[in-house]
Amino acid sequence: QVQFVESGGGLVQPGGSLRLSCTVSGSRISNNVMAWYRQAPGKQRELVASIPSNRLMYYADAVKGRFSISRDNSKNIAYLQMNSLKPEDTAVYYCNYHYGPGVTSGYWGQGTQVTVSS
Repeated sequence: QVQFVESGGGLVQPGGSLRLSCTVSGSRISNNVMAWYRQAPGKQRELVASIPSNRLMYYADAVKGRFSISRDNSKNIAYLQMNSLKPEDTAVYYCNYHYGPGVTSGYWGQGTQVTVSS
């Protein structure tokens, strides 16, 4: 089965940057749309960004212009570069395949905590 391992989170001040990594095993990402999701306390998990193999990226309005998603098919890794971070970006960030609205692989990693606070 596919496994997702997220890393790179941490505590950062507002305006700071972080780069998240998602290492995938048990499946090749080259044939799949990669996506980053996040879940803040008391809120539902939401789609942050996605990148298909043709590189036509999608970004949620809340992160547009600040976050950048990328992928390295040869390494089976996806990335999320997060700049100009805001306190409202605080959440656990997850990666997964994205097959459509609300449709993922069904397997979730442990996520990586991002906390934006002064």
